[in-house]
Amino acid sequence: MKLAQLRERRNAKAKAAHELNAKYPADKRMSAEDAAALDALLAEVEAIDDEIAREQRLAQLAIEENPQAEHEALLNASTREPGRQGPGAAALRSFLAGGLSALSREQLSEMQARVNTDIRAAMSTTTPSEGGYTTAPEYQRQLEEAMKAFGGIRQVATTIRTATGVQMNFPAADATAEEGEIVGQNAAVSALDTTFSNLTMDVYKYSSKKIALPFELLQDTFIDIEAYIQGLLAVRLGRITAKHFTVGTGTTQPHGIVVGSTQGVAGGAGTATSVTYDLLVDLEHSVDPAYRSAPGVGFMMHDTTIKALRKIKDGNQRPIFVPGYEQGNPAGAPDRLIGRPIYVSQEMAAMAANAKSILFGQFSKYLIRNVMDLTLFRMTDSAFTLNGQVGFVAFMRSGGRLIDVGGAVKHYANGAT
Repeated sequence: MKLAQLRERRNAKAKAAHELNAKYPADKRMSAEDAAALDALLAEVEAIDDEIAREQRLAQLAIEENPQAEHEALLNASTREPGRQGPGAAALRSFLAGGLSALSREQLSEMQARVNTDIRAAMSTTTPSEGGYTTAPEYQRQLEEAMKAFGGIRQVATTIRTATGVQMNFPAADATAEEGEIVGQNAAVSALDTTFSNLTMDVYKYSSKKIALPFELLQDTFIDIEAYIQGLLAVRLGRITAKHFTVGTGTTQPHGIVVGSTQGVAGGAGTATSVTYDLLVDLEHSVDPAYRSAPGVGFMMHDTTIKALRKIKDGNQRPIFVPGYEQGNPAGAPDRLIGRPIYVSQEMAAMAANAKSILFGQFSKYLIRNVMDLTLFRMTDSAFTLNGQVGFVAFMRSGGRLIDVGGAVKHYANGAT
């Protein structure tokens, strides 16, 4: 409740700051009175953000001290009024609670009609009929939406789904420096061949790690068990894939967008933990205008980097950072940096010596590839049964890579000192 109230207060102050800042076009100097008022609003927003961060940290500490607290939070979030689940959720709930044998004939027929093979090889040593369940499309979409909270890259990347996991090839060519010519009458034209390269994308098998749930939880009908499992999967799969899609090395894991980006600008002496307004402008203009004019172009950075940028002002005393309000609401506005949207990614490096701490560019050029659907397995072997539990594990196959050779995304590298 306190977090919700803090966010409401932040939205109100951020909206007021946004409206005040919007009164002045880029070429008009802000009056001293309004500049002072804007500074006061920004200070209030920053103070509220600090309170929110403390509350979130306290919640995280509670989870670290008591791992069961995370499960309890998911349980609290997964109680709801009965009768609000659709056919797909009802079928998944039946599978989670009782295995394939608990599915009605209609539910089983629907599963088999939806996908060629919804029932995978049995994983149970005591109940051979209880194997895997390929989740319904609506459940998969909900899970993907939930996982966006664990990585800014998922909000802006392009996501595709493929029927197989074979390596994909993307022919690419950088023709940005190529141009034609003027030729005289009956004169021969010059030759200029385009050099093509080949970008490949592999997929990797991710698991949620095994999840053990007590019989009591599965039997308590007031628990929305599919929402509970979805929350667990979003936490586990969301964290690992977001990290790999951001800073993955490309060796035994996906190519992260940071690894795929090229250097736009590097800081000089004294910028090991900072960045200047001029460097941010240089970073923006290091990306070709053909990319900068595309929808969704913006900055991506760690939350601590945003904090460091908050009080930087341009030559007209206008803050380069303007806090957003009602984010996620179509009527709201995102946080902006020199007029560009900011995407928070906690997987990005914080500012440090030689760190690639800020990205700018067209993030939709990063391609996330999912193979088919998420598959859940239900396990009732003795290792779980003797503890009064049922085991679950989920698998998904995903890959990612920046599909670009023209510099659509570039990074700022902090100075060495």
